[in-house]
Amino acid sequence: MNEQIRAREVRLVGPQGEQVGIVSLDKALQLAADVDLDLVEVAPTARPPVCKLMDYGKHKYETALKAREARRNQQQTVIKEMKLRPKIDEHDYETKKGHVVRFLKAGDKVKITIMFRGREQSRPELGLRLLRRLGEDIADLGVVESAPKQDGRNMVMVLAPHRAKQPVAARPSKRAERAEQRAAAQTDDAE
Repeated sequence: MNEQIRAREVRLVGPQGEQVGIVSLDKALQLAADVDLDLVEVAPTARPPVCKLMDYGKHKYETALKAREARRNQQQTVIKEMKLRPKIDEHDYETKKGHVVRFLKAGDKVKITIMFRGREQSRPELGLRLLRRLGEDIADLGVVESAPKQDGRNMVMVLAPHRAKQPVAARPSKRAERAEQRAAAQTDDAE
């Protein structure tokens, strides 16, 4: 930027994106000073380097604003984990299944882990049968994203909800909700 540029000649791009051409660094700095803008090196590896006349502070602010907006709109994927044992009682199974259903309804992925201990490790088909049963029981809410697979002493399966959570942008923000409440309260006061 400005005096930090080391090249003798630069390819200059104007403030509206128009091509000025290849000029000496001194002339480019003089043009930048005349229009009260910064000379910013946008492609330092090009021969000659490409520089643009712009308000660097404004450019930096707009870039940060776009990055913040992109972070706000991106969806956070949460993976919840539920651990089971192969010899689980019916009531315990129903309780764990209820938790899985709740997680899937909230739009979160669920990682089901079956832990084998001792002699249970010689009977992986028990865990496979239990995971398949759970997959069939929640078929209306979610889909098996990763099939059951043995991982050392554990067997793992990942479930994902059918539809994604409501996008963040579609949900009214807390700030918007408070503004609506204030507006409603003001109309009540006016009456």
